[in-house]
Amino acid sequence: MIIKIAAAAVATVAFALLFRTPSKYYIHCGIIGGMAWAVYDLLNTYTFFSPTEATFLAMLLVSLVSRFCAVWEKCPVTVFLISGILPLVPGAGIYWTVYYLVTGQTSPAKDSGFEALKITVAIVLGIVMVFELPQKLFRSPKKHKHAKDTDGGGV
Repeated sequence: MIIKIAAAAVATVAFALLFRTPSKYYIHCGIIGGMAWAVYDLLNTYTFFSPTEATFLAMLLVSLVSRFCAVWEKCPVTVFLISGILPLVPGAGIYWTVYYLVTGQTSPAKDSGFEALKITVAIVLGIVMVFELPQKLFRSPKKHKHAKDTDGGGV
C-alpha cells in the first residue's frame, strides 16, 4: 500500500511538472495526490464503500486540503486541486469503455462507461461541496488593530 501511495504522489508531481506548476508547490501537490490515493484505497479496499463513494470522500479531502494549501501558500487553489485529482480520475474505465465499443461489446461498454461516469460525477460533487463553503473558513485569523478612543468618551 505504501508503494501505491508513493506512486500516486510521484505521478501527481509529474502531472504538476507537465502543467508547469511552480516548483515550490511540488511537495504540496505530491502530498495531496498521495493522500487522495490513500483515502480512496483504504475506503475501497477495507470498507463497504463502493469505488464511487470512495472517490467522493477522497475528493472531499483533496478539495479541503487544496483550499487550505492555497491560503497557506497565497496562490490559486487550482494549482493543488488539478494535480490532486489525478489519482482519482477513472482513466482505465474510460479506456475499457472505448475498447469495448470499438470491439462491438456493448454490454461491458455500458457497464464500464456508467461506472466511469459515476466516478466523474463523484469528483465534481466533491469539488462543488467544498467550494460552497465560505472562504472565511479557510483564511487564517488576522490580527486587527483597534484604534484607541482619543476623546475619552466611548460609544
